[in-house]
Amino acid sequence: MTERRTARRYDLSLPVNVRLPINRETAAHNGQTRDISTRGVYFMMQKDLAPGTEVDFTLTLPAEITRGAEVFVRAHGRVVRVDKQQDDQHESIGVAAVIERYDIIRGEGTPI
Repeated sequence: MTERRTARRYDLSLPVNVRLPINRETAAHNGQTRDISTRGVYFMMQKDLAPGTEVDFTLTLPAEITRGAEVFVRAHGRVVRVDKQQDDQHESIGVAAVIERYDIIRGEGTPI
């Protein structure tokens, strides 16, 4: 199978908060990234999503990765694939989403 990715993918396990803008939900769904690139993200969460669903998500790139201050990423994307995984204790949902737009906010000068 040929590699179709055009952006370099980074294996990063970071907390991610996901919101569904179409539902106007006030609560975020917590998850964990598995990998990320400038064009897409794959994360694990408990909420089942359907391909085509719009998602807003935020995550923080720690200073160890950025070699400086923390960097906050706010992004909007669309789910392209969902993988359901079950073990003895629980089901988790793997979500692949294409990133349609994102904002990067540097942590420098941000009050704690």
